[in-house]
Amino acid sequence: MLKVLALIALGYLMGSIPVGWLVVKVYRNLDVRRLGSGNIGAANVYRAGGLGTFAVTAILDGIKGAIPVAVAVLLHRPSDPPFIPALVGLAAVAGHNWPLFLRFRGGKGVATSGGIILVLAPVALVCSVAAWLFVIRLTRVASLSSLVAVGVGLLTVGLLAATGLAAPYRVGWSVLVLGLVLVGLVILRHRGNIVRLATGRELKITAT
Repeated sequence: MLKVLALIALGYLMGSIPVGWLVVKVYRNLDVRRLGSGNIGAANVYRAGGLGTFAVTAILDGIKGAIPVAVAVLLHRPSDPPFIPALVGLAAVAGHNWPLFLRFRGGKGVATSGGIILVLAPVALVCSVAAWLFVIRLTRVASLSSLVAVGVGLLTVGLLAATGLAAPYRVGWSVLVLGLVLVGLVILRHRGNIVRLATGRELKITAT
């Protein structure tokens, strides 16, 4: 039990690192929460600092989800419940969305979720990234791209879990449940964006 609690704490604390806020603070000495949409995620960082800052933020947000899950996988024993890595991943996304270091006002968890899926179901991440790139190229709307990407990722995880395909290893049902929860959180965090999408008022990624 102590190991599980320590891994969950690691996931939450790593998820809480406000990468986007730090990147813009270092690059432009500005608070990204006062720019664009006010979000600390990679899309708003792009508005504040361009492609380079976007890439750094997206990668580091992904890494802070991947590392605690990878640690949980490495420390997992056959006698441990199979859902522990998924639980640690959920803690990392909770840290990103409600970070301890920014008074629990964080991002939307897309890149951090991607880092988790990279460890638990890498093929699903490849499909999600491809979907994100396709939609962002067509629309320039980051929120729509993110929603489509997480949907594609969930479908891929579901197919892998249902078929038992090893790609490169089998995906357990705990990962599918985690995927469902992550999609729910992404939708919850994007509820304002969804309203703006429906009314044609959503910001493009290039808007400032």
